[in-house]
Amino acid sequence: MKNFLIRFCVLVFLVVANVFIWTAEAGSKELTVAFLDIGQGDAIYIETPNGTQVLIDGGRGKQILRALGDVMPLSDRSIDIVIATHPDADHIGGLSDVFERYDIGVFLESGAVNDTNIAKELEKFVLGEGLIPILARRGMKLSLDENVFLHILFPDRDVSRTDPNDGSIIARLVYGESSFLFTGDASKGVENYLVKLDGVALQSDVLKTGHHGSKTSTSALFISTVTPQYAIISAGKNNSYGHPHQEVLDTLSDFDAQILKTFEEGNIIFTSNGGEPVCRNK
Repeated sequence: MKNFLIRFCVLVFLVVANVFIWTAEAGSKELTVAFLDIGQGDAIYIETPNGTQVLIDGGRGKQILRALGDVMPLSDRSIDIVIATHPDADHIGGLSDVFERYDIGVFLESGAVNDTNIAKELEKFVLGEGLIPILARRGMKLSLDENVFLHILFPDRDVSRTDPNDGSIIARLVYGESSFLFTGDASKGVENYLVKLDGVALQSDVLKTGHHGSKTSTSALFISTVTPQYAIISAGKNNSYGHPHQEVLDTLSDFDAQILKTFEEGNIIFTSNGGEPVCRNK
């Protein structure tokens, strides 16, 4: 029964995602991907040419509302898809405020478990919206717009008993020749596992560097396979973890990735018309 319900939810999600293509108003003809400056945490906003909006993670607190106000019209009170890569506070702490402020169409999660008040509060808001959380699993392909796809690469299994970081949703966004890889807080072990599974298919123009630049992520093997032109580090200034760690910066530099940090740049925004992505911060 459980497997049937999961398959049913995935089917409903994919149908809804495809409907967005036909019902959303025409947008700017460009894809926008914004790595939001929300302090020590992750939050990524995506808007497709037809206006479909996706939020991946929401940082730790109310800073997410200010950051969304920077990239969305103030009158806009809906987000089509919210994705929680894993249930750590610096990724989901602000999502309760998002659910309180915005109407959410679909909620996607990894199935990783973190028995905290923050995770329980988010669950309350999700259920309050009448949503059934959908488990992200490898092989799902979300059609966000014509030629805009979000591919779920990981998890490929039940991660309810896995360390939440290693249960992170890893996804690759593709629009024409543009590609973005989002890794949550996945460790080097998961990164290298994906290299075995996907090889050069992981190559992406823009990489959201894992775990805020912690040395637990960003293996040389992974970076040599992804070969990103840009590596984004989402972290807070002078954070207590010492992120980003120097060895991560050295690894990224060894492979000629241009490193951009939210605590230095603020919101880091890329646009693409289907060709090579353009960084609006440069």
